[in-house]
Amino acid sequence: MSADNNVSRRDFLKTTGIAAGTLVGGGLIGGLVGYNINGKGTSTLEHGNGTTNEAAGSPKAKMFFMNERDFKILSNATERIFPKDDLGPGAIDLDVPYFIDHQLAGQYGSNSKEYMKGPFGEGSPTQGYQSRLTRAEIFKQGIAKMETEAQSRFKKGFNDLEGKQMDEILTAFQKGDIQMSGVTSAFFFTLLRAATLEGAYSDPLYGGNRNMEGWRMKGFPGHQMAYITMIEDPKFQKIEPNQLGNH
Repeated sequence: MSADNNVSRRDFLKTTGIAAGTLVGGGLIGGLVGYNINGKGTSTLEHGNGTTNEAAGSPKAKMFFMNERDFKILSNATERIFPKDDLGPGAIDLDVPYFIDHQLAGQYGSNSKEYMKGPFGEGSPTQGYQSRLTRAEIFKQGIAKMETEAQSRFKKGFNDLEGKQMDEILTAFQKGDIQMSGVTSAFFFTLLRAATLEGAYSDPLYGGNRNMEGWRMKGFPGHQMAYITMIEDPKFQKIEPNQLGNH
């Protein structure tokens, strides 16, 4: 998690194809599709206008984390995973925290479309979801554990830590060193990291990827009506991305 690594997190994303589509296909998105359709809430293109719209159903309204401290912990954690740099905005500027918050309030958070009966075991890395807890419960516990760990290690709240101190705690979660109930901290970190990437690269319809800036960083065209005018051109095509609902 250190910024001193030879290969940065953003370099890894830039040189691989994971973030542009593979993770998004994993089924996180979709629990609250349509909250900004038909006049409900603001357009996703308005997220960055400097205003705060906390009306119910707005992309800028918190729907799961009612505690401002917890929402800020989530925000700071996602920003450490996907930081702002010279290539473009980070998780906070891409509205990733709101994306995750809204998904946790929907079917993703409640695991409503998944088999959730026992037996429950730790499972191997290839066995997928094994916890008796829903994602909403895991995230709530994980965020609380981040705060507890910050107080224990540094006598400060997580939101008051320096970046390297936040990284130390996140790395401890990633390694499975933090004790959690009903789930390993490594699995929580896996969920957090995946949700962060999906929020950065999903269609803006779902509340993240503000103004399609995540797609622009990857050179991903989004949803185009057709490529017939350029498909036979041997030159590389730089295409302005398009989101769902713009056709």
